[in-house]
Amino acid sequence: MKVVAYIRVSTKGQGDSGLGLDAQRDYITRAADQNGWEIVGEFVDVVSGKLAIEDRPEGAKALTLCKEQKAQLLVAKLDRLSRSVHHIARLMEQTEFKVATMPQAKTFELHLFAALAQQEREFIASRTREALASLQKRADDGDAVAVQKINNRSQALAKGRAVADITAANDQRMKNVNAHQAAIQPHLLACLYNKLNTFQSVADCLNTKGLRTARGSEFTPTAVRRLMLAFNVSF
Repeated sequence: MKVVAYIRVSTKGQGDSGLGLDAQRDYITRAADQNGWEIVGEFVDVVSGKLAIEDRPEGAKALTLCKEQKAQLLVAKLDRLSRSVHHIARLMEQTEFKVATMPQAKTFELHLFAALAQQEREFIASRTREALASLQKRADDGDAVAVQKINNRSQALAKGRAVADITAANDQRMKNVNAHQAAIQPHLLACLYNKLNTFQSVADCLNTKGLRTARGSEFTPTAVRRLMLAFNVSF
């Protein structure tokens, strides 16, 4: 049987299920090997699971290949397709699919699993809202323990947002550094081509060209050494 591997994460790191790209690929490859399935393509989306798979850039391509190759879609876990029963039901009308962690489950059975999972998530969300409402009422009535719990939760949420902001800022910083290094690389190689053989001489060469480090400073021997290590080049 032919299968098209589909992998989804919500961020460039790990997805909200705790499965990163490599882990999902491992599940898929292992299931294909154990069941004799032929993987005819792989597509990876970095996108929220709130979108239906046909509305995701790579998801749409995966579905197209399934039709062209008369293949089934293969994912590591059911929630990599969607957390929505509606989306799963709509997908059933477009193609058959397999889940690596439940390789023997039929499409209809997977639809039932998705319905049960969604119901459980709704129950948990409802219980959480009710518990928070009760806690807030106790806090409003002057319960010191409830007040402390509310404060602790608020601090945890604020910390989580702060961590997310820091992560986003670091990602952007690395993009800027990589872009700057890519722009500097041909000039560095040109300096080395001229047979310069000390970090200081290369720094002087770059500075003479009017180039600066990512922080806007003149190049020093240390900065040149780091740059050469990043490009894996030497004298």
